Amino acid sequence: MALTGRAALLAALGSIPVGIWDAGWTGILAVNAPLAVACACDYALAAPVRRLGLTRSGDTSVRLGESADVTLTLTNPSGRRLRAQVRDAWPPSSWQPGTETTASRHRVTVPAGERRRLTTRLRPTRRGDRHADRVTIRSYGPLGLFARQGAHKVPWTVRVLPPFTSRKHLPSKLARLRELDGRTSVLTRGEGTEFDSLREYVPGDDTRSIDWRATARQTTVAVRTWRPERDRHILVVLDTGRTSAGRVGDAPRLDASMDAGLLLAALASRAGDRVDLLAYDRRVRALVQGRTARDLLPSLVSAMATLEPELVETDARGLTATALRTAPRRSLVVLLTSLDAAPVEEGLLPVLPQLTQRHTVLVASVADPHVAAMGAARGDTDAVYEAAAAAQAQAERHRTAEQLRRHGVTVVDATPDDLAPALADAYLALKAAGRL
Repeated sequence: MALTGRAALLAALGSIPVGIWDAGWTGILAVNAPLAVACACDYALAAPVRRLGLTRSGDTSVRLGESADVTLTLTNPSGRRLRAQVRDAWPPSSWQPGTETTASRHRVTVPAGERRRLTTRLRPTRRGDRHADRVTIRSYGPLGLFARQGAHKVPWTVRVLPPFTSRKHLPSKLARLRELDGRTSVLTRGEGTEFDSLREYVPGDDTRSIDWRATARQTTVAVRTWRPERDRHILVVLDTGRTSAGRVGDAPRLDASMDAGLLLAALASRAGDRVDLLAYDRRVRALVQGRTARDLLPSLVSAMATLEPELVETDARGLTATALRTAPRRSLVVLLTSLDAAPVEEGLLPVLPQLTQRHTVLVASVADPHVAAMGAARGDTDAVYEAAAAAQAQAERHRTAEQLRRHGVTVVDATPDDLAPALADAYLALKAAGRL
């Protein structure tokens, strides 16, 4: 039960004449006794809260940055009209800061035996599962002096998926892929290692592509055309250890890595390749295998939605062993991790030959754009020291990347906005060169 502000206001107003004419118990009782009776009647006439029926429906998933609508159906089985204030509680990250109060509270009137639908609009600020908390209902009497209050548990879960902002780059990468496949008029010869077809020789063609047997059977010179390999296996490995928790801008490095992995998976599936996902730090956090091209992206975003960086050092030996078990045949292993010197030199480099002798390895890392801005700063003593620190940090990253390249690893190091298209370009370059 709850006393409303209206009852408190009436009690305060009633104390004024009591203090003027009869400042004693008689005056107090003369004012407050009728008010107490009115409150008791108001409480008795308020619709009961415990008997209300509540069900949910609506969205069960939403991309980060978009809105989800969850409908709460409120049924009043009693014989009294329900005048209520409803609070539909969710975790604070379900709304933008400062909007929780207006988004989660509703006023509703439900006649006896009827139902009403209340829509709560969520706009989550973090990935993961958002679970509905209790629904608190305050039922007022007809005078608005006293209220019944109770809570109901109405379970519901909304999964917040990665935003996949890099999908805007997909059309241009698919156009480049079509050029590699030789399906557009721009390209005259597709590179790769899989034989595609024969065509007539034109000036400028590589003479090594001439098919002399086919030429002997016809009156013109025939050349072989090739196309990039298809049905290759790609294993995307997300490092979810402590280095992935570092924030670059407004988001952890892990979010930028996931966005780049999604663009690569979408592009590779369109190219006819098979894509799997492994998320690992000291144990497997997520594993997606054997999905068809149609089911791949939904499976990946659902698996990535609940991933969070773990504040532990990644076990490079365990990661390598798990990757080798997951990809027993020759594959392209795309490792999305950090280029920090210590984790790479102490963890990855000693076990890297186990991967490179069986697979083609590509390492992609998120660079901090703030470091580049610091390196270009000048003007005062502090800016010069910051520029020196930035130059040292960039030199260490370049040295680490060069160590990886000496082991035959392709390295992509780019800022969060550029990582996804840069990784897609590196994949297309490997495909064009026939290295998959």
